[in-house]
Amino acid sequence: QVQLVESGGGLVQPGGSLTLSCAASGSIFIVFHMGWYRQAPGNQRELVARISTDGYTSYKDSVKGRFTISRDNAKNTVFLEMNSLKPEDTAVYYCHGEDRMDSEEYWGQGTQVTVSS
Repeated sequence: QVQLVESGGGLVQPGGSLTLSCAASGSIFIVFHMGWYRQAPGNQRELVARISTDGYTSYKDSVKGRFTISRDNAKNTVFLEMNSLKPEDTAVYYCHGEDRMDSEEYWGQGTQVTVSS
């Protein structure tokens, strides 16, 4: 059973920074494409950033240049560094994993990020 556990959310002022972490357990992390999604109240869940098993990254246009996704395969962890945060970044952020072998998908429980003065 694969488990994804996020941490690092919280309250930050506009222009501030936060780094989210997602620790994976229960499977071979290196075969997972990893991503971060977010969902604000009343909105659909949307993909924010993704990193493939070979390190290729992609981002939602509105976070390009501000957010950075990375992974540490030795620690089975994926990170989302968020800089220059804006109130519109406020949402619950979810860690997502996709097994490249069978396309099975897994989700974390979510962590709240609130950007407000």
